[in-house]
Amino acid sequence: MEVLLHQIDAFADAPFTGNPAAVMPLPEWLPDELLQQLAEENNLAETAYYTSPLPPEAGAVPGEGPAFHLRWFTPEVEVDMCGHATLASAAQIFDDMQPGADRVHFYTRSGWLTVARTDSAELVLDLPALPSLDVVADPDLVDALGVRPLRTLTGQDEVIVVASEREVRAARPNLSAFPKVARGVILTAPGDTADFVSRFFAPGVGIPEDPVTGSAHAQLTPFWSRDFGRPELTAHQLSRRGGRLRCTVAGERVLVAGRCHRYLDGVVQLPV
Repeated sequence: MEVLLHQIDAFADAPFTGNPAAVMPLPEWLPDELLQQLAEENNLAETAYYTSPLPPEAGAVPGEGPAFHLRWFTPEVEVDMCGHATLASAAQIFDDMQPGADRVHFYTRSGWLTVARTDSAELVLDLPALPSLDVVADPDLVDALGVRPLRTLTGQDEVIVVASEREVRAARPNLSAFPKVARGVILTAPGDTADFVSRFFAPGVGIPEDPVTGSAHAQLTPFWSRDFGRPELTAHQLSRRGGRLRCTVAGERVLVAGRCHRYLDGVVQLPV
């Protein structure tokens, strides 16, 4: 059996930047064990799989445009939300399957997610806004990060706020010393050339440091929007590859915009 494989850099200003995702359209769902094995073989932060039949629980499609059932796997686990692989999946669908569409809808573990295409070739991902609550800093986590937090918050991910972009860039975390967390850890600060900057670490789910994490900005954007007092913000994730995002709070949603660059197209030979 042959399945197409597309590798696409999401939130990328140029080739070899942003976050690479594997996108694999499927005629039907394969066994979960095989999906996990493929994600491990791809060895990227996320592999996205989608099919056109929707599950019964999806309900009505939330607007005009094609709709698909989408799932995401790291090399170790299936996850509840992934922004960059959703953006990459939309880019592949717009380019190869629906060139006339201006939006595509995905039913996921996090409900319906929509990606719209703008006249400037940006893709805008619509995510649920995620809350953060102030908590007392975990001393083991602070020691593992090697930083001096100004605030510590919890939500989908643990958020450590520090004073400056320089401190975010300079951090050399001891990932083996991370305490167990629900998903990942975001290190963030006000930015020098963007409103805010961040780095994202999730060794517990097989991602030591993620290049650009769209879903983390569903939590960061409401937090920084309150701090700056405005809904529209620019963001820069300071991984080695780096990525830039435009983020907007829109009620109970967060719009995260960026560009995609296709890296490769191939065919995978499956042992089924």
